[in-house]
Amino acid sequence: MNIPFRKSIKLMDGYVSGEQPQGDGWVKLNTNENPYPPSPKVVAAIKNAANGRLNVYPDASATQFRNVAGELFGVSPDWILPANGSDENLTIIIRSFCNPHDTIAYPYPSYVLYESLARIQNCQVQRLRLNKSYQWDAEGAGNVCRPARIVFAPNPNSPTGNRWTAAQLHQLLPNNGMLVVDEAYGDFAAEPHRGELLKDKRFDRRIIVTRTLSKSYSLAGIRFGFSIADPEITSGMQKVRDSYNCDTIATAAATAALQDQDWMLRNREQIICTRNRMLTELPPLGFSVCPSQANFVWAIHETGRHQQIFELLKRRRILVRFMQFPNAGVNNETLDGLRITVGTDDEVEKLLNAMRQVVAAEC
Repeated sequence: MNIPFRKSIKLMDGYVSGEQPQGDGWVKLNTNENPYPPSPKVVAAIKNAANGRLNVYPDASATQFRNVAGELFGVSPDWILPANGSDENLTIIIRSFCNPHDTIAYPYPSYVLYESLARIQNCQVQRLRLNKSYQWDAEGAGNVCRPARIVFAPNPNSPTGNRWTAAQLHQLLPNNGMLVVDEAYGDFAAEPHRGELLKDKRFDRRIIVTRTLSKSYSLAGIRFGFSIADPEITSGMQKVRDSYNCDTIATAAATAALQDQDWMLRNREQIICTRNRMLTELPPLGFSVCPSQANFVWAIHETGRHQQIFELLKRRRILVRFMQFPNAGVNNETLDGLRITVGTDDEVEKLLNAMRQVVAAEC
């Protein structure tokens, strides 16, 4: 059958998300979920919303959520655009600013969904290749990013976990385009941003920050994110988003989550403590680890046998993320490694014990 897909869809590879195993007994450290439950206030808000008027459409503007998020980030509510996960924010941004054949750019290795979304819109992609320290040089950044329509910069970066300064991010600002700072893991950084980038005049208002409730707020199963940008930018993007894109239950959960900062911060501190343990205990097993400011660790083993280590761990019902980035190395070689989510102390203990056995057997 000759199915008439658009040419760009036929040619592209779809984004492949992390494995979601069915059944119990897994130590799941592969998709950067928060290992701790959401606030009890979130659960109460969900129950209350479920007992409410689900027969009518939700508040299309998510007014209460925008009020709470605006207060948290020190901006008025008209800076906030809620979405069905921050991935929808990324889709809205590309649809708002990119014509077919425009260029998007992003640091590489990084979140390859940016590339998939660009291909769907029939856009070109430029990769700003990072060096062994996961940094870029200013000249290279200018050559790649200045002509782009949109530059995406995850901060902290995934899979590496490193974080860039405002001055470094400014080097990515396109001449006539938008800089999108994806702060999916921002709450795990040493000094989380709370709207400072948006008020930095160096960016000339051409900056959008995206946030998610999936990571630090333990709501990956809800699907809720938001962007923060100058009201004129947000107003334009409102034209592109789907009507009623955030449902009643998700909006209630997200609002309650932002209102309980104490709960999120306690979980954040525990994750950072466990992360530091991983950064200390993985190197004696032959791993080099990037100093992480996210809720995961990027680990490269001296043998380079990451796929074998991944498979041996999986046989023990421990899932980490084996990742490969073609043409990412200094000489265009493939970069691969293991991205390991920070779990509970018990989960990490099981991981480290299994890793000792696996490394001894494999290496």
